[in-house]
Amino acid sequence: MTVALLFLTSATPNKTTTIFIIGDSTAANKNISGGKQERGWGMMLQACFDAEYIFVDNHAVNGRSSKSFIDEGRWDKVLEKIKPGDYVIIQFGHNDEKAQPARHTDPGSTFDYNLAKYVRETREHGGIPVLMNSVVRRNFMVKAPEIADDELLRNSTFKDGVKMIEGDSLIDTHGLYKEAPKDVARRMHCLFVDANKITHDLEQGLGKEESKKLHMWFLPGTEPSEPNGKQDNTHYNIYGATKVANLLADALCEEIPLLKKYRK
Repeated sequence: MTVALLFLTSATPNKTTTIFIIGDSTAANKNISGGKQERGWGMMLQACFDAEYIFVDNHAVNGRSSKSFIDEGRWDKVLEKIKPGDYVIIQFGHNDEKAQPARHTDPGSTFDYNLAKYVRETREHGGIPVLMNSVVRRNFMVKAPEIADDELLRNSTFKDGVKMIEGDSLIDTHGLYKEAPKDVARRMHCLFVDANKITHDLEQGLGKEESKKLHMWFLPGTEPSEPNGKQDNTHYNIYGATKVANLLADALCEEIPLLKKYRK
C-alpha cells in the first residue's frame, strides 16, 4: 500500500504553472489598508486566469529598475523559485530613466544588458521569459514635465500637481527605454508584449479627461483615502489596474496560445 501510494504521488504532476512578474511600481503589490486605492496591474492579473492551473507570483517592487532589482538580490530569489515551464514577465524602464546611480541604466547599453541577463537566466532555469516595455504615463501635456521620481507622487496632493495646459494627444515620456525591450526580444527570439502601445491606445482612446479615471487622480474631497486629492499620472487605481491587467492578459494569450484555455 505504501509503495503504491508513493508511486501515485510521484506520478501526479503539479498542474499549476507560475507566471512570475518582475518590475516596478506600475505592476507592484500595494498596501491596501485603510481603503487605499492604488494598485499595480500585477495585483490584478491573477483574477484573469484560473487559479487552479495558473498562479501569479508578483515580485515587482515600487521604485526598482532593471539594475537595482538585481543588485538588491531580488532576482536571485525569483530564480530560486522558477520551475520548468513557468513564465517570467520582465518589465522595467520607469526607474531606469532616473539619474540616481543606484537605478540608472542606458538603453542600447546597460539597460539592454540587464534585460538580456533576465532572459538568459530564466531560460537556464527552465522558464519562459516574456519581455514587456513600460506602460505609458498619462501625459497629455504639450511639453512633458521633468519627472524627478515617480515615487514622490505618492506623497503629493492635488495642489502639488503640475499646472500645465493639456492637449488632446498623449505625449511619450519613455523614448528609447520603450524600444530597448523590443530590440532585446528580437535579438534573443524572446516573447514580447508591447505594453507601451497597449496602454497608449487605452489612454489615447479615453482622452485627456476620461483617462484620469485610470489613475490616482482625485479632486479634494472626492476620495476618503485621499482627502486632499491627488494628481498622479503614473500609478493606477483599482479600475485602471484591472483594465490594464485584462488587456495585458489578452496580449499574453495571443503570444502564448496555451494560456487561452485558462483565461477567465
